[in-house]
Amino acid sequence: MPTYLSPGVYVEEVEAGARPIEGVGTAVAAFVGFSARGPFNTPTLVSNWAQYTQTFGDFVENCYLAQSVYGYFLNGGTNCYVVRIGGERGNGAEPTGPQAALGNYRIRAKELGAADITVEVADATGENPPDDRFTLLVKQNGKVVETHNVTTKRTKENVVTVVQEKSNLITIEETTSTALAKPDKGAVTLKDTPAAPPAPRKIGADDYVGDVADRTGFGGLEAIEEITMVSVPDLMSSLERDLITSESVKAVQLAMIAHCELMGNRIAILDPPPALNPQQVRDWRQNEAGYDSKYAALYYPWIKVFDPASDEHVFVPPSGHMAGVWARTDGTRGVHKAPANEVVRGAVALETQLTKAEQELLNPIGVNCVRSFPGRGIRVWGARTLSSDPAWRYLNVRRLFNYLEESILNGTQWVVFEPNDDALWARIRRTISAFLVTEWRKGALFGLTPDEAFYVKCDRETNSAESIDLGQVICEVGIAPVKPAEFVIFRLAQISGGTSLVNE
Repeated sequence: MPTYLSPGVYVEEVEAGARPIEGVGTAVAAFVGFSARGPFNTPTLVSNWAQYTQTFGDFVENCYLAQSVYGYFLNGGTNCYVVRIGGERGNGAEPTGPQAALGNYRIRAKELGAADITVEVADATGENPPDDRFTLLVKQNGKVVETHNVTTKRTKENVVTVVQEKSNLITIEETTSTALAKPDKGAVTLKDTPAAPPAPRKIGADDYVGDVADRTGFGGLEAIEEITMVSVPDLMSSLERDLITSESVKAVQLAMIAHCELMGNRIAILDPPPALNPQQVRDWRQNEAGYDSKYAALYYPWIKVFDPASDEHVFVPPSGHMAGVWARTDGTRGVHKAPANEVVRGAVALETQLTKAEQELLNPIGVNCVRSFPGRGIRVWGARTLSSDPAWRYLNVRRLFNYLEESILNGTQWVVFEPNDDALWARIRRTISAFLVTEWRKGALFGLTPDEAFYVKCDRETNSAESIDLGQVICEVGIAPVKPAEFVIFRLAQISGGTSLVNE
C-alpha cells in the first residue's frame, strides 16, 4: 500500500473481485506421415490447403498424409500441425528444380518448371581485369538474357550477391566455406534432379514415435500445447507396403495413446488396418489391439475419395476426415456436442457397407462406424472412446473435460503466490463459477439451473491448516456434462378411438 504524508486527493487502481477465464481452442489437429517435400521431424503450422502444398508438396501416390490433411480442411478444419517423417531432422528442402554445379558453386532455377537454361562463364570485360573477376552469361533457349560482371571476392560485386539481387532466372550458392576460386570457362545446362522418395524404403516404429528430446516423430508434439487431436494416417500405408508389421502398428498406436494420456489435453484418432470385414475388425479390436483408453477413438471402415496423384478413386484411412468433422462440430455447435450424425465431405463410398446388425457388434466395443444412408449420404454414426469405464464412454464428455480443465488451468495462473486466505478462496469461487455459468448457458452442462449443472467448493473445509502450511489451495469442482442421445426410443401404445360413454 502507498504511504500518504501530505493532504490531498489520491487515485488508486484496484483489481476486480474476479478475473475472466477464456476458453481454449479445441480443434487443432496434428498429422504425422510422408510428403513430397518439406522439413523432416519439424511440427509445421498449416492453416489451409495452399499452405500445405507450398511447404509439403501435392498429393503423393500410395501415401495418405496429403489426403488426410485435405480431408481435414474439406470437412471444416482450420489449423493443424504437420510432421514429415522418414528422414533426418533439418530444413528438408530437397533440390527438386533444375540445377547444375559450376566450380564451387551450385546454380538453381528459380522456377521449378523452367526449361533450357544455360549458364556460361566468360572472360571479364575491360583491359587487364583482375584474376578474380569474370562474366556470368545466363541463356534461355540459346539467347543471352542476363549478363553479370562479378567477382569471387566478398564485395558488393560478389557473384552470389549480384545474382541474388539482379537475376530473374537463377539463384547461386557456395558449396564450400573455404576460399573460392574463379570457375573455369565453360557452360552448364540446368537439369532436373530426382527428389528423394516421399516414403522411405525402410521405416520402423521409432520413426513414427520419435524422441521428445530430439523433437522427432509425434514425440516432438509435446512442445505444442494447443494440439487437441493426433492422427498418423501413413502408419497404414507402411503396413500396406510391408515396411512394418502388425505388431509395429500396435506399438505405434499404443505410443500415440500414451502420448495423449501424458499430455492430458488431446485425443488419438486411430485407424484400423485396411480391408477388414466387420467380424475381422471386431477380432482385431478385441483380441489383437485390445486398447483401453479414454484418450483414443477408433473409426471404421476406410472411406473412398478421389486421388489426383493417380487420377483414380482410392480408399484412405478415415482419421483425417474425422478430425475435420470434430473441428466442424466444435465450430458450429461446441465441443460438448458429440461429433456424430455429421456428413463426411469428400467421401464417395465406403470400403464396407455396414448394416445395423453389424454395428450392434462394433458400437459396444468402442468402434465408431461410418455408414451410408439412402438419401442422407455418408455419415459418422458413432461417438465413443475406447475406454471400458462407462463414465468416459462418450467422446464429447472426454473432450469437454479436456477443454474445461485446460481453460481453468490457463485462466487461474494469477492465483499462484497470492495470500492463501478466505478472500482468495472467494475470488477463486467467483472466477470459476462465472466461467462455468457461461458454459452452462451454451448448453455444455446438464441441469435447469447452474446449481444443478456444477458446484465450486473452495473454503475452510477443503483448505485445512495442514494444506495451508504446505502452500496448497484446494478447490473442488463438480460438473454434470451433457451426454449424447445415442439411443432414441419412442414408446407407442394403441388406444381406443372415439369418445367413451363410461363416466368415471
